[in-house]
Amino acid sequence: MQKRNKQSLRILTAFMVFWLLVSTLGSEIYGAAPAAQGSQPGSRIDAVLVIDVSNSMKTSDSNKVGNEAMKMFIDMLSAQGDKVGIIAYTDKVQREKALLEIKSPQDKQDLKDFIDGLDRGPYTDIAVGIKEAVKVLQKGSDPNHEPMIVLLADGNNDFNKSSGRTQSASDQELNQAVEEAKAAGIPIYTIGLNADGKLNKAPLEDLANQTAAKSFSTSTADDLPRILSEIFASHLKLKIVPIQSMTGTGSFQEVTVNVPNANVLEANISIMSAQPVETELVNPAGDKIAVPSDDVLLSKSKSYSLIKLLSPAEGDWKLRVKGASKDKIDINLVFNYDLELEMEPIAAGSHKPGDKVQIGAYLTSNGQKLQTAELYKNMNAVLLAKDLDSGKTEEIKLNNTGDKFEGTFEIPEAHDYELKVRAEERSFYRESEPVTISAKAASGGAAAAKPATPAAPEEEKPFPWLTVVISAIAAAVLAAAAYFITAAVKKANRGFVGQIVIEIRDENTHEKSFPQYKKLTAFKGKFNLHQLLQLAPELKETEKVVFTPAKGDRIMLRNGSDAPVEKSGRVVDASAGLELKSGDRITLPLQHMDKTIFIEYLV
Repeated sequence: MQKRNKQSLRILTAFMVFWLLVSTLGSEIYGAAPAAQGSQPGSRIDAVLVIDVSNSMKTSDSNKVGNEAMKMFIDMLSAQGDKVGIIAYTDKVQREKALLEIKSPQDKQDLKDFIDGLDRGPYTDIAVGIKEAVKVLQKGSDPNHEPMIVLLADGNNDFNKSSGRTQSASDQELNQAVEEAKAAGIPIYTIGLNADGKLNKAPLEDLANQTAAKSFSTSTADDLPRILSEIFASHLKLKIVPIQSMTGTGSFQEVTVNVPNANVLEANISIMSAQPVETELVNPAGDKIAVPSDDVLLSKSKSYSLIKLLSPAEGDWKLRVKGASKDKIDINLVFNYDLELEMEPIAAGSHKPGDKVQIGAYLTSNGQKLQTAELYKNMNAVLLAKDLDSGKTEEIKLNNTGDKFEGTFEIPEAHDYELKVRAEERSFYRESEPVTISAKAASGGAAAAKPATPAAPEEEKPFPWLTVVISAIAAAVLAAAAYFITAAVKKANRGFVGQIVIEIRDENTHEKSFPQYKKLTAFKGKFNLHQLLQLAPELKETEKVVFTPAKGDRIMLRNGSDAPVEKSGRVVDASAGLELKSGDRITLPLQHMDKTIFIEYLV
């Protein structure tokens, strides 16, 4: 039972942080200004929660974590303005709650009471739930709001044989609903509930992929970092800032919550524990702040507490937490920023190979260029230059001048290019809108034909055997050269699969960073570890740790740095290459810094 409770808590944790991130989506998209004192910024989200309530979920979700996750979703909505609908399905719509605009605490309670009243039923047909969710949003969604669907299921269908329903008919209906969702810009996030190990991931992943959303499962605690990484990195442009975990002692323990700048709209502090905790809060001025109060909102249950700071003051806040003795307490922080990244206009005119294009980008707040340089000091930026003809993307590091990012892009070929800037720091990243330039027009057309001259009469000559032989040899040499060049080009453009998990341990404090999941599909030919580490200047020695593709979904590591490579506790020679398969782990103790990098390759 204790193991099951821990599993339920992990699943609940995943969904909680998911909604912490999703709850910021509206203000990210619409650039909302900080809320007035005592109010909460509207997230402008219209969401339909879709849950499989078939009998198969008795084992896939035996503790009804899906229901608890939906109730948590509702608790974390803005006080007013969002809309929520609920669809419980089997092979038919079992129960449905139309989109309800949240206007009061009672509205939230009505939704949670509805969830508590859901019953199980026989059979399952995912198409039924998704089709109805899309229809609900098409009919009732506010055009100024951001629609979304969240599906909680195990991914398995189970048809009533007497109904005549077939998998083919279900697939056709589901595909139609997905096409309508895509046309309406409705992402479908899928959460695979896998308590019994029978999760069918493929259809859930396909649903999310087709609608530019994300699919993730909650089968083990090991999955959670990947889930969270995918959500913040690709959808909300935020990063989870882990705060040191603690073990309850029955007394208050203090941690620091640093609000890095005045552009933070909200600071969401999630406190996960098996037993309830007590909290106290002190602002940067040293004043004790009531929790809850006008500018501090509090949501609590037996397994979590959520503190939301509205337009918090910049500086170090002190969070004091009292937990039960020996109870593990995890704390995470998610900021929501009123920030965007804009590229300076590229000089007009035609471009050609060899031209150097000047790149500039800067942060904006409320549509105005950020005047303070404070936020820039911890940021790194790169230019992402995508060759639209070959599909290859090049990363070019930009200089941080203190109030903007600058650099140069030299056009390599007469191709079309898409340029955008990505800037990031510890708690968030931003990408500018892409700009397209072309170097094709200036490459010139066909050369003008020269006027013809009368041909001189030909003199009969002997057959040129020597010329033919030399030409044949030359052709063979050229063919061989073309073969090797083609092979080299293919190798240089060979893609990667899977992802690399990176953790960094500070050898002075022995603290280990939150796992970072880096997808490799964007790289071609080769990349180095420094690129995966977001070009952090202090880790420059990792530039000489290079990865290339290998056969059988493996990768090859070549180490030209001073740092030794350790595998299974032993130092290995990776200078000539070390092949890594899925699940392999290596360690690199850096020589120029007191840090150790842990790497795991996953496919």
